[in-house]
Amino acid sequence: RIRHCSDFIKTSTGKEVENATLPVGVVMMRAIKEFYRQTGFKVGFKPAGGIRTAKEAITWLMLVKEELGVEWLKPELFRLGASSLLEDIEKQVMGKGAPFVHM
Repeated sequence: RIRHCSDFIKTSTGKEVENATLPVGVVMMRAIKEFYRQTGFKVGFKPAGGIRTAKEAITWLMLVKEELGVEWLKPELFRLGASSLLEDIEKQVMGKGAPFVHM
């Protein structure tokens, strides 16, 4: 259940054994969508913990876009709780990692 005073809901603290999972994220996003439909109030979403690669981050971005729409892909409504993600992004940018987009 989401309360009116909630700005964001988050999958976990990031300190758990099992953190952000896509199936749980879908359930949470659908609750956000239903809450918005009922109240007109937009609640943000923050998957946290276990997001370590650029591929995983892109997967979450795509899922948010599909479930909640493009308007949720703003920092006011979507954030990644992924402190270990920066290292992988730096590798991708510097060309030291495997490319994260395959065509």
